[in-house]
Amino acid sequence: MIEEAPVPKPAKRRFVDVLRALGRRKVGLMLALGFSSGLPFMLIGNTLGFWLAEDGVKLALIGFLSWITLTYSVKFLWGAVVDRFKAPLVGFLGRRRGWMVVTQIGVAVGLIGMALCDPRAHLAWLTGFGLLAGVAAASQDTVIDAWRIEIADDADELGLLTSAYSLGFRAALIATEALILLLASAIGWPTSYAIYGGLMVVGIAAALLAAEPAKADQAMETIAGAAKAHPVRGAYDAVVGPFIAFFGTHGWALAALMLTMISFYHLCDYMRGPMTNPYYLALHIPKATIAGVRATIGLGGSIAGIALGGLASLRFGNVRTLILGAILQPIGIGAFAMLGWHGGDYALVSAGGFDLTAFEAIMAFDAFAIGFSGVALVAYMSTLTSLGYTATQYALLTSALTWTGKTLKGFSGEIVEQLQQGRTLLEAYSLFYVECAALGVPAIILCVILAWRRPVGPAHPA
Repeated sequence: MIEEAPVPKPAKRRFVDVLRALGRRKVGLMLALGFSSGLPFMLIGNTLGFWLAEDGVKLALIGFLSWITLTYSVKFLWGAVVDRFKAPLVGFLGRRRGWMVVTQIGVAVGLIGMALCDPRAHLAWLTGFGLLAGVAAASQDTVIDAWRIEIADDADELGLLTSAYSLGFRAALIATEALILLLASAIGWPTSYAIYGGLMVVGIAAALLAAEPAKADQAMETIAGAAKAHPVRGAYDAVVGPFIAFFGTHGWALAALMLTMISFYHLCDYMRGPMTNPYYLALHIPKATIAGVRATIGLGGSIAGIALGGLASLRFGNVRTLILGAILQPIGIGAFAMLGWHGGDYALVSAGGFDLTAFEAIMAFDAFAIGFSGVALVAYMSTLTSLGYTATQYALLTSALTWTGKTLKGFSGEIVEQLQQGRTLLEAYSLFYVECAALGVPAIILCVILAWRRPVGPAHPA
């Protein structure tokens, strides 16, 4: 009987090794690409609604125009395109870099085009440019995700790249959700949008400086060549092939387990989402306080969570980090129940000139937990794709991530109303937050099962 050779354990890295890894060129480029990816997100969403409202556009129309962001919900379509075809005009750059440049130019043209339109006179044109920006932005996300996965040398570096992407994306959200309000007050919305459209040059420069993932490009070229020889079969492979490859690589049972875990991973956070601001109002926390805490302590906690999530993935591996993130989330969400049971915010620490309330502490920890768990899940999902199908398969995983939460969170208000029977509103909210936290338990169990199964990943970082 021949004994199997033991699987070598990964070398244990010292903290100084982790810090040294942050200086890698790819990490800096990923930070810039994350910024480029996050830049259009609010500009075709909530921030656009602010501009339209100030210009007197009816609320019904503003609501309809929010459907522009539905372009993000069909990423699997954009994934099939960028996996199968070379980018027009700049295909010589490679499939990933070429599509990055094309989509980034598309976002820039869309945003600058919106800046040239007066919503009161040319709303149709503004909508058209918004749709252009939306399609280009969703496609940009898809190709950047694929590049991030394919360019990593190993799973540890993938964790670093994921953290850098998240930090860059967060920086873009701050710029387009908060700073633009100050800029628009000073120079107006059209000029502000034009400036932000010009900022897409950050992403274009990063794409040009980036290296093309050669192995992935070769795999896609091979598949594309086969598709030319057999067009019908090629079309079938473009749509169905990524899914067959995913389930074939991991096995049907394990692949189903992975998708189930991903569906549950952020469910506790999605579920409490719609009730967050109503809960704060019921607690009688002033809007200025909420905004201030979000912009300072909450932001700091989020950035710390993202950074440490990436470091943990590098230091301890994706699976252990995934489990820790699954544990932290429900703790952070359940902690909000204490505010309702107490009847509002209260002083937690008061020493000398330093004062910290329970609301501030809970917000900081919650932001940290969500940031940490978000990086952990993205890093894990990034190890599950196959060369030649990276963009499409990752779109499948992100769809699994959101569909349960986006469906079930619509019932959150009704749940609170049911819980209020025989109780005060704050007691109902507290129980609701405890129930949301409990929804995180299945994710923890599924993560542990996946860790026990130790799935064998594909050829590239896994």
